[in-house]
Amino acid sequence: MPRNRTASKSATKFLVFPVVTLILAQMGTSGDNGALAIATSALTTQLHANMASIQLSNMMYPLIAGSFMVAGGFIGTLFGWKRTFRVGAALCAIGELISALSPNIDVFNWGGRTFVGLGASLLIPSVLGLIPKIYEGKHRALAFGCVGAAAGGFSSFLPLALGIVMGLSGFRVVYGVLSAYFIMLLLLSLRLPRISKTEVNHKFDVLGVTLAAIGFFLVLFGLSRISAWGLLEAFPQAPFTVFGLSPAIPLVIIGAIVLVVLGVVEKGVEERNGVALLPQSFLKTPQVLAGLYAWLITFLFLGVQGILMGPYLQLVAGWSPAKVGVISVLSGLPTILVAIGLPKLLPNANPKRVIQLGYIVMIVALFIRSFSITLHSAIEWLVFVGTIVTGIGVGLINSQASNVVALAVNERDASQSGGVQGVARNIGQALGVGILGAVLLFGITANVGNAVRNSPVISSDVASAVTSKSITLVGDEEFEKEIADVGATPEEKTELVRINAEQRYNVTRSAYVVAAAIVAFGLFTTRGITKFGEAAEQDERSER
Repeated sequence: MPRNRTASKSATKFLVFPVVTLILAQMGTSGDNGALAIATSALTTQLHANMASIQLSNMMYPLIAGSFMVAGGFIGTLFGWKRTFRVGAALCAIGELISALSPNIDVFNWGGRTFVGLGASLLIPSVLGLIPKIYEGKHRALAFGCVGAAAGGFSSFLPLALGIVMGLSGFRVVYGVLSAYFIMLLLLSLRLPRISKTEVNHKFDVLGVTLAAIGFFLVLFGLSRISAWGLLEAFPQAPFTVFGLSPAIPLVIIGAIVLVVLGVVEKGVEERNGVALLPQSFLKTPQVLAGLYAWLITFLFLGVQGILMGPYLQLVAGWSPAKVGVISVLSGLPTILVAIGLPKLLPNANPKRVIQLGYIVMIVALFIRSFSITLHSAIEWLVFVGTIVTGIGVGLINSQASNVVALAVNERDASQSGGVQGVARNIGQALGVGILGAVLLFGITANVGNAVRNSPVISSDVASAVTSKSITLVGDEEFEKEIADVGATPEEKTELVRINAEQRYNVTRSAYVVAAAIVAFGLFTTRGITKFGEAAEQDERSER
């Protein structure tokens, strides 16, 4: 395949404008989530949203984006990456405008959130698809590192800026600003360099897109509902049961079966046409799978932040939202420095060793975080140290993950891999929230129940009343409100508060250990990373 002019040029000179545009695109898709996180109160008061509607708002974007992300990668291959990028930016702009003008929460969710999710499903794969077309060699590694920094570092600053706008002007102005942001991005894309378009003689794969959307939707939806519907035993709020069990895991299983069928179907499509929605190289190349797992792990940390660290600091330690917001900055800065600086200063670094080091650093960070919490508070300096170490680990992995995938496959599949990498991110975040949320929910409820039943201070009637409740991660004052109706004496109430604090502390630390185990599994996947840059390959051979 002939090399295009831009790729040849980038071999001698790093093109700054394209990577800045791609960074802004990555920041924009992440910034939308940040805007929603700070708009919860405004949506409740101005659009009269209840907690179920707010929960749906948080789910819509990752569900829609994750479900259609693979299709977005395929669309880019068929119709060109710059065109797909522009359509994605336009859809995001429309979605943000709908959000800004929404008369009620239903329009906000089903209109604004849906459009933004669809736009992101095209925009994110395009960001990763354009890099192999524009950059080569060490410049490609640096470009991937810059985008990785945007995914895990630069984006942490947007919520702070949007929070200032929110405080001054309200949520509608914030979403109006985001709409203008994506319009600006659309205009910037007009100046992206010319790239060669892969010739593909294949029609749009309706069956494949349908199977991918259904399969990934069910998997992501099921994972995200574990903490709300139950892992095995169905909670009362579950909409239905499957033979008395929670529907969350059955949805994940059905989704996985649909994805297996998708793999079989797409294998035949690729054999007939030479191109498919889900190329076999994504499924059968260990290095690709290792790179995807790396992205899954870095976004799993978003789940850790959202379900473990943030709630504990606010609900138990009494930290303000602004103080908790500092954590995102403290993790974002080292992520930026490492993700961009490493490819720049050490362009021939062995990506396998870098990712392995990143996993080890992330495991250390999780243990630091587990030791930073106390029964009723947190050790402030240790929280900050753990946060900084987290950013270093994420930066190490983000600097290499996309390049590892691109090095393992041909140029066409490397460009198309953005969709699968986007899905890996969404699955990682869903796993973080689903699995760790389940550990917290079930662990605290079960452990408190056992401790209450075995306590000589608490009567059987009070113990029975307490164990009938679903106890979550809450502070002491909120817990006292929850047990106000169990008929406990002052002595029993004091004992119940002590038991809850102790088990809350123990289970939260156990959840960090579970997260560390998930990260540690990534070390085994790195054995599949065998293709490097030329200098790194020489170093690998010399080590052997």
